[in-house]
Amino acid sequence: MLTLTIIQILQVLLNVAWWIIVIQFVLSLLITFNVVNMQSNFVRSMAYGFDRLTEPLYRPIRRIMPNLGGLDLAPAAVLVLIAILRIVLGNIAISVVTGGA
Repeated sequence: MLTLTIIQILQVLLNVAWWIIVIQFVLSLLITFNVVNMQSNFVRSMAYGFDRLTEPLYRPIRRIMPNLGGLDLAPAAVLVLIAILRIVLGNIAISVVTGGA
């Protein structure tokens, strides 16, 4: 049962990471199209905080992926990796619960 608990904790952490990336993406779009103003301390601190949280995830992917100018595909790549990890953890959890091989 400890294994199942650890898997569930990892799934929650992956969900949190997923939402942080999605929120950061939406915020960056709002900033890019001047819907929200970076002069606001709140918006600036939110953008800075999300950048600090996600940069360690994006950095290795940005080294591998080609530079496409203003288009950053690192968030999409991280979201795909998170989705793959969710599937793997779900299958491991099913295997643990059923005792299957």
